Amino acid sequence: MVKKLTLKKEERLKRRKIIEQVFSEGRAVAAFPLRVQYKMIDRLTVPLQAGFSASSRNFKKAVDRNRIKRLMREAYRLQKAPLEQALQTKEQQLALFLIYTGKELPDYALVKEKMEVVLKKLVQTIDSV
Repeated sequence: MVKKLTLKKEERLKRRKIIEQVFSEGRAVAAFPLRVQYKMIDRLTVPLQAGFSASSRNFKKAVDRNRIKRLMREAYRLQKAPLEQALQTKEQQLALFLIYTGKELPDYALVKEKMEVVLKKLVQTIDSV
């Protein structure tokens, strides 16, 4: 049976305490224009939680920020399976926050390509731990 590629509510990183921990104690991986802050955390409800952000300094209109976050969520949803598998084999839990750092509105192809690069880097760091 093929696993459905979904992004459920409990897979979203929303707890302020964990988000602060990811930014203060976590590590980063980047592939311009995407940057990922991540931290291994023990007490998550699911093995992988993700948050998404686009800077209001670079994108004044909320419409643009929301579009970027929507593109990032879609690219992440379709490509998170290898990362989930790596976490399950290591029996670890990961909180990550994806930040769009570019200054121009991206198209989906760019976001998808860079998301793939960033997630591969993350899988490599998890495997090396």
